[in-house]
Amino acid sequence: MKQIIVMALSGVFLIFSGNSCSSDESSGLTTNDEGTRTVDPTLFLADGLAEPITTVEKTLSDGTVATCYKITTTSTPTEHQMGPWCPTHISDGADKGGKWFENGELYDVDGAFIENMADFYSDATWKMYDENGNIYVTNSLEDCQNAANPNVGEEYENFCVECLPSYVTDITLTYYIPVTPVKLDSPDYISDGIPGGGGDVPPTDGPPPGDAPMEGGDGSVIGLAFNGVNFDPPAPTSAILGAYTLAPMDDNGGHVNPNTGYHYHAATGMTTKIAQDDGHSAMIGYAIDGFPMFERLDDSGNEPTDLDDCRGHTDDTRGYHYHVAAAGTNSFIGCFAGAQGSFEIN
Repeated sequence: MKQIIVMALSGVFLIFSGNSCSSDESSGLTTNDEGTRTVDPTLFLADGLAEPITTVEKTLSDGTVATCYKITTTSTPTEHQMGPWCPTHISDGADKGGKWFENGELYDVDGAFIENMADFYSDATWKMYDENGNIYVTNSLEDCQNAANPNVGEEYENFCVECLPSYVTDITLTYYIPVTPVKLDSPDYISDGIPGGGGDVPPTDGPPPGDAPMEGGDGSVIGLAFNGVNFDPPAPTSAILGAYTLAPMDDNGGHVNPNTGYHYHAATGMTTKIAQDDGHSAMIGYAIDGFPMFERLDDSGNEPTDLDDCRGHTDDTRGYHYHVAAAGTNSFIGCFAGAQGSFEIN
């Protein structure tokens, strides 16, 4: 699938008011009168919006009342197709299935992967196919709801869990992202988030004492891609595997939750991005705290060496910003440097 490199800004719905801003078209960032970099709502693709973007006053995670952009989306990407996720036979190639994370690596969920899961996980309980090589795959909304929850029953043991976009037809999500990020005195850590510093697995000792990690699930998001699909916290892979199920991502790093729709757990380079004129990594969206998110590697294939625990750093062009973790880590950032906005399921 071809990567989307050029950003189309025409036809974006927008209603906004407040501080005067200037725009640096080469970076996709805007700056207010005080020189602080602000969220640019014109970067979001119109086709992914359920209604025009507006501004509202909202209380952030640290209690600050701030002007936020209200961004309501359909959670349906317009620049790439969704799926596939589960192959149906052990002879299927990589084009029939999605991706899975393990120890910082991204694996093709093809028929051979399913066939060899007992060896892969050194556990003979794994056998997700019948005597004819047909793979057990969920095939209804009811199956999806029953298998994609923490209390999955034994009847779904050794199933590949595939929730289809057609199961989620009447949901929109509203995100409140601060127009101007509010930097925290100490970061808010994300459970299983990958910090800066070159590591590809979550730290075993967790965040510093007293800094409780933010949990994933339906109650939180990491940020928002320009297509209106959210970047989710790390998928609960231990719980998924513990039930002897598999819930692959597609090649775009996303899958469907029956409660919140399609969302991403990895940045695989398939979403709209804004190239940077200076060779810096391309911009792919905003975190829920308003700081911009960029790809992991720059045009030369290098990752910044000075990232903090949140996977952020500062430069003169972009100010403070994040670089997402490797796709195989099931993570985007390690923590939030700013006070977070919020989101609602409509």
